Amino acid sequence: MTINEAFGDVAEVLAGLAPERVVDITAPVHISKRVELLVNRKKDGIITYDETMELERFLALNMLISLAKARARVLLAA
Repeated sequence: MTINEAFGDVAEVLAGLAPERVVDITAPVHISKRVELLVNRKKDGIITYDETMELERFLALNMLISLAKARARVLLAA
């Protein structure tokens, strides 16, 4: 099983729990600001290893949430 398949499976379960709530998920402001800072540090070439790992975790979480939202929209449209 690939990571994409695993994320897809988890996203499917999350979407099915409360699709109307899943589609409204947004990141808290402090997390959005942190991700923006990390992305800018990466663009500037000054990101540390620990910051890179943190950014990768945020990106993975974003992918999972995006998949869950897409599946929730399908459920709501049915």
